[in-house]
Amino acid sequence: MMRSRLMVFGGFFLAALLSSPAWGSIPPQPGTVNQVTPVPPQPGTVNYVEGQAASGGRALSANSVGSVKLGPGQTISTENGRVEILLTPGIFLRVADRSAVQMVSPGLADTIVALQRGRAMVEVDQIRPENNVRISVRGVSTQLLKAGLYDFDADRGLIRVFDGEALVQSPGQNIQLKRGHEISLNAAGKWKSAKFDEKASMDDFYRWSSLRSSYLAEANIDAARSYTGVYGWAPGWYGWGWYWDPWFGAFTFIPGDGIFWGPFGWGFYSPWYAFAAPYFGWGYWGHGFYHHFGPDYHPPAAFHAGRSLASVGHAYSVRGMAGVRSGFGGGGFYGGGFHGGGGGGRGR
Repeated sequence: MMRSRLMVFGGFFLAALLSSPAWGSIPPQPGTVNQVTPVPPQPGTVNYVEGQAASGGRALSANSVGSVKLGPGQTISTENGRVEILLTPGIFLRVADRSAVQMVSPGLADTIVALQRGRAMVEVDQIRPENNVRISVRGVSTQLLKAGLYDFDADRGLIRVFDGEALVQSPGQNIQLKRGHEISLNAAGKWKSAKFDEKASMDDFYRWSSLRSSYLAEANIDAARSYTGVYGWAPGWYGWGWYWDPWFGAFTFIPGDGIFWGPFGWGFYSPWYAFAAPYFGWGYWGHGFYHHFGPDYHPPAAFHAGRSLASVGHAYSVRGMAGVRSGFGGGGFYGGGFHGGGGGGRGR
């Protein structure tokens, strides 16, 4: 009887999956046929819209997700609303209320955005050495160097690094900006890096960004598990990048190997590491930590820096997949990935 019920449920679930937008594809737009070929979105693709926002004189809505892509010189502005924009895989740009951003260069090698007014926050879960990701504020260019969390305020003239490392550049000045430090563009003379109060700076926009990150982490597990065949149907896997999750109505990031802990503490899993989610590590075998995403969740100290949501954590990765592909040994669950000593480093 139980087996019969499971077969019925499995058939229903498979049918639901097949009738949904394809995993990894750009979502179909009204009046079009569902796309089935994976087409990764380009930098500048809108991933979430909340409230009042516009681009090119046209209001943005939920239908804009995946279809609106900023080309060179194009702008998105908000009033009483917020927008999430994809940059290179693993990097999310979030635009606050009463703000405007312009896409200067949407290339994968050179991804450059100008914050014209208001505020924006950039979450970097993975960045590659060949990526040149820059945010311009008042003509001052900031290159993001490491995984982390970066805050830009054009109105107040502030550039802050909650986590990670950045290079602030202007004619005659190059300043390395590290975690917990800021630069005020209003300062006279040579700019200086100064510490700022991280806790006091965790305002509503910060918390909203953390919530968006947690939703995308849940979407990551949902999408990544599908590529292991755990749902009875597995679409084609084309490596690290952006993947569409129909249940969350957004693109999420799936790394090609291991786990990437973002700066807010949420994990982004590659497919085989997501196989046993919501458990991770030795939890696959029944006695690990329960991986729960929600407003009060933070990873245990063994996998995170031991910080709660009252303070920002470090973005870092856990890697080592060879053994997972060959039976959960070697460099995977019992090797360098979780039980071994070489699982990965912070700030990658």
